[in-house]
Amino acid sequence: MRRDWWFFLVAAMVVAVDQVSKYFVRTNMFLGESIPQEGIVRLTYVANRGGAFGLFANQTFLLALTAFIGIVVILLYYRCPLFQNPLLEMGLSLQLGGAIGNLVDRVRFGYVVDFVDLGWWPVFNLADSAIVVGSFTLAFAFLILSRKPEASKTEIPQ
Repeated sequence: MRRDWWFFLVAAMVVAVDQVSKYFVRTNMFLGESIPQEGIVRLTYVANRGGAFGLFANQTFLLALTAFIGIVVILLYYRCPLFQNPLLEMGLSLQLGGAIGNLVDRVRFGYVVDFVDLGWWPVFNLADSAIVVGSFTLAFAFLILSRKPEASKTEIPQ
């Protein structure tokens, strides 16, 4: 139970920061508006009706169902003994918060609010960032955990 509080706290913080940032964009910008209008890094209000990179556009039910299944899978992995490592749990927690943040948008509006515009990359949001950082955290943790300790250099072979 002790490890549960921080796992769910991190996920809740991701959802909260994501939803507050999207609320700010929805209430202070017009759809399609960019601030600044020019530049490499901008805020651009986009209604993403698809999944990652706009794939599966206008498939709201399918995307919401997929997100819900993903959330269930993350929670199952969290309970799995293999994932009882702080780094793995952090990655899962970030992914959980990101998935919930985007699912909230999809259920409420039928689309996901995206606003971080780097110009050369599709517009994304903080929930997307949490999912990506969580994925890299999991990959890094698995690389670290899969390494077998080398035999001590001071050992004398027998």
